[in-house]
Amino acid sequence: MALLAAVTLAGTLGYMVIEGWDAWDAFYMSAITITTVGYREIHELSFAGQVWTVILLFSGVGAALYVFTLLATMVVEGGLPQRLQKRRQARMISTIKDHFIVCGYGRIGSIIAGQLHQQNVPFVIIERDPARLQAAMMDGFLAVQADASHEDVLKRVGIETARGLIAAVGTDAENVYTVLSARVLRPDIFIVGRAEGDDATSKLLRAGANRVVSPYQIGAVQMAQTAIRPAVVDFISLATSSDNLELAMEEITVDPKSSLVQKSLLEANLRQRFGVIVVAIQREDSRMDFNPEPDTPILAGDKLVVLGRPHSLRRLEVEATE
Repeated sequence: MALLAAVTLAGTLGYMVIEGWDAWDAFYMSAITITTVGYREIHELSFAGQVWTVILLFSGVGAALYVFTLLATMVVEGGLPQRLQKRRQARMISTIKDHFIVCGYGRIGSIIAGQLHQQNVPFVIIERDPARLQAAMMDGFLAVQADASHEDVLKRVGIETARGLIAAVGTDAENVYTVLSARVLRPDIFIVGRAEGDDATSKLLRAGANRVVSPYQIGAVQMAQTAIRPAVVDFISLATSSDNLELAMEEITVDPKSSLVQKSLLEANLRQRFGVIVVAIQREDSRMDFNPEPDTPILAGDKLVVLGRPHSLRRLEVEATE
């Protein structure tokens, strides 16, 4: 664009000097020459003016063709759409709240993102590898290409307003640094870390992870339990699957303003009112009360682990927050 403007300016100045025309006439003549419109000459040209017109034709038309070809290439090959997509994603990331930050989009990270997407949970992906980043964007997810262990990157994806962080990068060292950086920026954020080696679990916990998951250990335990107790595993899979429309297991936090606070399970009458079963209650100190008795009180901040139909769980969730 600067080249095209420079050629137009040179043509205008040339006509003003050679022919003595005013600025507008000189600019108009340069414009119709460069664009090859072919209108009549606005004034009779001298021999020097004709020579200048020929020079302007070759240089100006060449510059115009170059500029238009370059712009068309940007549009066709994806340069312009990619810039617009990155700008659109930057705006969306700047406004997202109560989301999860997923660090890594490999085999584990892509499954995590798919699960969050199925359950309509907002999230942002941080991936350093360009190919994996492109795969995440092709799947329609918000993603940035950066190193998740850097504090400025975590700030850019909104860690101040995030609900939690999942460190699922390929190596234990990267996950430890990521967890440590996130814990420094947000002491209260919930962090789940992925561990590959046996010694990585303790390191991730010391770095600040609330939970540490080893995919290989989980997979091995799942296979063993499936072989020993297939019916139990099938039931748990059915209850925790986001695709199941008949039965679901959910975690519901009791707000201090809820009418359920300081009521016992019997007084709250959750089974008759909502058709749900309270499997366990997790207290604020993380203590878990399994199969609670009917006289067990419901306290502010408790997390009710309940089993029931999805629409019943949504009604209970409304009750627990009001």
